[in-house]
Amino acid sequence: MTDVRLKSFGAYSPRLRISAEEFREAWGHFEAAGVQTKAVPEADEDALTMGVEAARRAIETADITATDIGYLVVATTTPPMAESDLTARLASLLGVPADATTRTLTGSTRAGAQALDAALDAGPWEEQSGLVVAADCPTGSPDSGIEHAAGAGGVAVVVGGDGAGTVRDRSSYVEPFPGTRFRDAGEGATAELGVTDYDRQSFETALRGAVDGLSEFEDADAAAVQSPDGKRPYRVTDALGVTADQIAAADTVSTLGDTGAASALLGAAKAFDDGAECVLLAAYGSGAGANAMIIEGPIPTTCALEGDAELTYPEYLRRRGDITADEPDGGGAYVSVPSWKQTVPQRHRLIAGECPSCDALNFPPSGACRKCHTRPDAYETVALPGTGTIEGVTTIAQGGAPPEFAEQQSKSGPFVSAVVSLDGPRGDETVSVPSQVLTPGASSVAIGDRTEAVIRRIYQQEGVIRYGFKMQPVDSD
Repeated sequence: MTDVRLKSFGAYSPRLRISAEEFREAWGHFEAAGVQTKAVPEADEDALTMGVEAARRAIETADITATDIGYLVVATTTPPMAESDLTARLASLLGVPADATTRTLTGSTRAGAQALDAALDAGPWEEQSGLVVAADCPTGSPDSGIEHAAGAGGVAVVVGGDGAGTVRDRSSYVEPFPGTRFRDAGEGATAELGVTDYDRQSFETALRGAVDGLSEFEDADAAAVQSPDGKRPYRVTDALGVTADQIAAADTVSTLGDTGAASALLGAAKAFDDGAECVLLAAYGSGAGANAMIIEGPIPTTCALEGDAELTYPEYLRRRGDITADEPDGGGAYVSVPSWKQTVPQRHRLIAGECPSCDALNFPPSGACRKCHTRPDAYETVALPGTGTIEGVTTIAQGGAPPEFAEQQSKSGPFVSAVVSLDGPRGDETVSVPSQVLTPGASSVAIGDRTEAVIRRIYQQEGVIRYGFKMQPVDSD
């Protein structure tokens, strides 16, 4: 097998959490064994935005830039739109070259491991890097084990010729087990027949088949096994030849819930972040199939997997969209998709224009210069670093949002809108722009506070999701 190196891992989960106890109080029971809390996407988060957050961390940890990436593959079972190329937006949001080779894998919770497997064969990697992104936020019917376990998170891996880690061996296995976890066409919620022994047999048979194809891995510090709940991985310790301690060393399901296509890779990222030097990765997809790998490190890893806001069950239902108000009729700022497309560089990557006459920054880079009022034939485009200072701020109270933001407000409540002075690339010039400001936990923001840009859903119009930057307070710690 070609010696392909792994440069880094990056991982991200939403800050919102709901506890198992909240479900017990609402339903009288909780059907996700071993899950203590689970991560919940905010109203403006989805698989794409979580993938961006994880990828940015992996790219920075690998000490490369997005322009070094020549291969991009994304894996999810919950794409924000059923038919729309995720890699096109992901490449734009990250700044990956438009001519990079791209792939999208979906339809199975082992898609994350399949994506890494594909990237290992996609080289050569001597002068470029590959980026594997897996992110998921599954849902089920309200009183089901799938829904009780369903969490959220994203993970990314940078592949390259001079990385610190290697995939020592890999294997896959498939055997038909129809009727295990599935989602019908057009349905949002994942379901299962609930035949417990059959589901367990599928899980064990597929994973055992994949792991049996590997060389010895007694030196593994952790076993990152697919985790549809917190008990299933421990039921296959004997079949896989691992211990409960090895599985616990890569556990994320107890705090994040079932992260679907990201599950096994997230476990590996967590293990390497904790200092593991060798990890067995075992990913399972219903139907059934499995991928197994032995990954040697240590591998530089940056994780952001902590939560800081606890939800009640009614608040959780609002985030799911189960008890939200409809968008009001009329009004709102209509922006056609072609018009939005023209501003994608600004919204995705904070591309500003520098006036050739006076060097003033203009955002967006069009029309007359805001400082010298000349109308240049063309602005010199520059990328802003994504940091800034709040110049003016207000809170849009419940019921006060423009129609295009009504769905977000109905799900997550009042939001902060601000005028932010964005820093220029050299630190000697700024440009003011309006932006939503995220307020993690119960934090508030004020004039003079420092902020940084993150990618979120802005709103949906004409059935098309619009993505762009929002600002969040910079951690002062």
